[in-house]
Amino acid sequence: MPAPERIPAQPDVTARELLAEGELTVLGRITDASNAVLYSTVERDGRTLHCVYKPVSGERPLWDFPDGTLAEREVAAHEVCRALGWDLVPPTVLREGPFGTGMVQLWVGPLPDAPDFGRGPDERLLALVEGEEAGPGWRAVGLAEVAEGRTALLVHADHPGLRRLATLDAVINNADRKGGHLLPLPDGRLQAIDHGVSFHTENKLRTLLWGWAGEPLPAEILAALEGLRVALADGGELAGRLAGLLTAAECAALRERVDALLESGRHPAPGGEWPAIPWPLV
Repeated sequence: MPAPERIPAQPDVTARELLAEGELTVLGRITDASNAVLYSTVERDGRTLHCVYKPVSGERPLWDFPDGTLAEREVAAHEVCRALGWDLVPPTVLREGPFGTGMVQLWVGPLPDAPDFGRGPDERLLALVEGEEAGPGWRAVGLAEVAEGRTALLVHADHPGLRRLATLDAVINNADRKGGHLLPLPDGRLQAIDHGVSFHTENKLRTLLWGWAGEPLPAEILAALEGLRVALADGGELAGRLAGLLTAAECAALRERVDALLESGRHPAPGGEWPAIPWPLV
């Protein structure tokens, strides 16, 4: 077997086709995940890529997400991100595998045999600092308890990729944006993973990326949202793909969230009826 490519130069249609049609081989299981997460490869025409395979058969039922599957929502998140024109979610497809239908996503970041696999979030993106000010280049999220009777200020980088990701999370209603889901790559790109608990019809946005809450959305983000609104219109290609992944109510709520963001022109703020920050933070 040819040596697998650790990180392709660009996640593109070719990678998506390989993920969808290549021979899928399971190499092992990531044991600290709450659902079945299988470290795998796909191979076709002499090209091999690392990937993660999450079969539906390995999902634990969620009482607050009774409809659909984690795998379908993971694929839907990638489709929405592509429609926004952003390279933030690795190529992700729904396909058959050794353990049935599941999500297959390009592997990004360190491989399981790398010494830095499984480390906490990158300190260039998230940090806990002393004092009440975030400092230049950082955005404050809020105080976090780091020990009994001791708190620190949770901050994230004032990074354009994180700002787009915060918008994507608002669009898909991500209920679990933890620090460990943020993966900066050596080529400077930012990738984000684990979008299975998204697209709920009720407001469940829970994220570490509140640093722009209430601020105006930049022009380039507004333009991307306008393009997404067009793509989500009935009869469109994206609308058709999402209809096979989400319920009709979830698709309607998605369109409503995009409309609300464009109408307000601002990043959302915590609503108060749902815990705004996930725990644990990583």
